[in-house]
Amino acid sequence: MAFFGLFGKEKKETLDKGLEKTKESVLSKISRAIAGKNTIDDDVLDNLEEALITSDVGVETTLRIIERLQERVKKDKYLGTTELNHILVDEVASLLAENNAMQVMDFTDPLPAKPYVVMVVGVNGVGKTTTIGKLAHQYKQAGKKVYLGAADTFRAAAVEQLCIWGERVGVPVIKQQQGSDPASVAFDTLQSAKANDADVVLIDTAGRLHNKVNLMNELTKIKNVMQKVVPDAPHDVMLVLDGSTGQNAFEQAKQFTKATQVSSLAITKLDGTAKGGVVIGISDQFKIPVRYIGLGEQMTDLQVFNREEFVKSLLQIG
Repeated sequence: MAFFGLFGKEKKETLDKGLEKTKESVLSKISRAIAGKNTIDDDVLDNLEEALITSDVGVETTLRIIERLQERVKKDKYLGTTELNHILVDEVASLLAENNAMQVMDFTDPLPAKPYVVMVVGVNGVGKTTTIGKLAHQYKQAGKKVYLGAADTFRAAAVEQLCIWGERVGVPVIKQQQGSDPASVAFDTLQSAKANDADVVLIDTAGRLHNKVNLMNELTKIKNVMQKVVPDAPHDVMLVLDGSTGQNAFEQAKQFTKATQVSSLAITKLDGTAKGGVVIGISDQFKIPVRYIGLGEQMTDLQVFNREEFVKSLLQIG
């Protein structure tokens, strides 16, 4: 799979640039944690624990990382602080691989279904519609025929925004009047996509966490109606989270995973924030694959998440 292929130089540069602020913040905290120490002792690990928690990695995930480091130190009693960075990169990458073994598809990979239906969920303001636009662009660039469904019918601006993205990317958007039944829009979208031999269908949904029961009912209804056209739809329920909100992103992930069966995550707005450590915590805690990360404004700045490269970009010195 492309996931294991060469991580291109351009992608690597975008990743490094997008995570610059987080990396500076995390590495300065790690440097303070080991200042004046030659060996990895309890003090160093305590200081490192604080550094990771304040870098938005999350308490539970941080404790798991510290436990793993303690095991490494026990095994090799002569580990010095100069080796801490290498061990940390190693252990965090291993942790994410163990908890999140699913391989993430690249845009050029064969799709598991036709049409491949993705229902996109998340609160307003996280970059949901922009993420859909960027996904549509990258799938189209990879030679896939894409349809968009404007099923966020409660916010007039949402339909308009999706239509702008549709025009920009050159893909059709199926919509109805504001206030229409979102399930009806999803139904129409799938019918059009199927009739026109589309490869990918991206369904935008209302960004509200007004009430978990209402949200659950609405999303369940959309799923049920879509299945009348494509029996196993949606193939992916993607939750979009704003990485720059740090711990708030954890809370939203909790609420949405309770309300519906989320199968993948896209974490946006990682450029320009020092809170990128939240990706490690969310990826570990929810056992849901992070599929995409947003690293800038350009259409190509939405990257397929490569956990090894992400951890290296975030934690590796030099």
